[in-house]
Amino acid sequence: MTASPAAVAGKSNRAVLLTVTCLGQFMVLLDNTIVGAALPDMQQRLHTQLTGLQWIVDAYVLLVAMLLLSGGVFADRFGRKRVYLTGVVLFTAASLLCSLAPSVGWLIAGRVLQGVGAAALSPASLALLVAAHPMPQERVKAIGLWAGFSGIGLAAGPVAGGVLTEAFGWPAIFLVNLPIGLVLLLVGLRHLGESRNPGAPAIDVPGTVLSVLAVGVLTYGLIEGGARGWTSPVILGSFAAAAVLVVAFCAVEARRVAPMLPLGLFRQRLFTVSNTAMVVVGFALSGSSFFFSQFFVYVQGSSILRAGLQTLPVSLGMVLVSPYAGRLAARYGYRVVVTIGLALAGGGLLALGWVHADTGYGNVWWRLAVVGIGFALTMSPLTGAAIQSVSPQEGGLASGISSTTRQIGAVLGVAVLGAVVRNRQSGGGSFEAGLDSAFVAAGAVTLATAVFTGLLLARSKPVGGPAVAHRPTGSEVLGTPNEVPVKAS
Repeated sequence: MTASPAAVAGKSNRAVLLTVTCLGQFMVLLDNTIVGAALPDMQQRLHTQLTGLQWIVDAYVLLVAMLLLSGGVFADRFGRKRVYLTGVVLFTAASLLCSLAPSVGWLIAGRVLQGVGAAALSPASLALLVAAHPMPQERVKAIGLWAGFSGIGLAAGPVAGGVLTEAFGWPAIFLVNLPIGLVLLLVGLRHLGESRNPGAPAIDVPGTVLSVLAVGVLTYGLIEGGARGWTSPVILGSFAAAAVLVVAFCAVEARRVAPMLPLGLFRQRLFTVSNTAMVVVGFALSGSSFFFSQFFVYVQGSSILRAGLQTLPVSLGMVLVSPYAGRLAARYGYRVVVTIGLALAGGGLLALGWVHADTGYGNVWWRLAVVGIGFALTMSPLTGAAIQSVSPQEGGLASGISSTTRQIGAVLGVAVLGAVVRNRQSGGGSFEAGLDSAFVAAGAVTLATAVFTGLLLARSKPVGGPAVAHRPTGSEVLGTPNEVPVKAS
């Protein structure tokens, strides 16, 4: 029996949509890891210190962290295609600005715009995918492919960053986004259909603004404290302002009908424990990854290309193990898998604290792999635990909050561990000694969190199936029934 032309056209359109959304997410995830390989070259050519490198990374992660939830609501409310393509345009234009940046200040500005674009692009891509696959089995397969491309982007970043930086210099890592963005825009305008959810909640503008300001001011204090002095009026003022903004954020969110962060969710112990652990995952993983390439280049004397290859065991470990983390949690329980994962990651980071200039790579790569495997075992189960702790109607929001807490941890990790390195150097130690202290600190925090989850991560097994895989945000994950398809323009 031959399929009807309409059915063939429908499958063709879904294939195009799947390609476009996966490629967009690939571009965003590639940017997460490709920058790390280029940091040594940026430091040399832009004549910046460690503080400048921290801002280059955190400017992007901060905006992604604080706008991710709002990006999902924007997509539902104003049209998934519109928000997705707007994110593509902004991310691509910002990449061009980054590649042309004549100074650290301009590069940081470009990274801020990239973060805004990514916060629109990523949740909207998943929203488009979910809206186009109403059948649960088809949806699971589509999300699996989408997540798979994310993993490829993470794994490809260090190698691509090393190759491009070695051959053309750091601007090339941003220029690679231009052809991808152009293809996404042209194909998306022609082939993507529009959809929206008119029942989506209103945008929580006060909550969004206060959250960005609070985390931004706190990050400023943590990054600049080492250079300006921890007791300087500016730094003390920034910490005080951050505290006031956090209190204001909580007060505003408690009174809003549809807050971006419903504080009542944190009354559930499983939700609170899983998100606390997710902050530590972001803190330790991103904070330590910030220094991997710098260790190989500055301490062991590797080239930028070789350093990119040498950091690959972390991302490969994550990509290879992540697909099995949910299944393991379904079989053995959240508590067991998460606690073992955190213990492995913490042990790997502590082991990195004993690596020195004369340590052979044969005694380094397995430590990196253990870190990647450990964190891979934690992320999906922690998100699954957060989702299980709330009602089905709040599952998408819980997933988005889990992603946001991890990103907040990433912002703080780069800032705090950078401060550890700077303080060790200012006390007369070497850069190598500072890195050792940073890795040990990250490992100690991670191991302490393993004890925390081992004691408090309740309700050990998922109900009714495997742990839910990590998904970015919003009501789009739920497949809410009040979808309104709109013909493509």
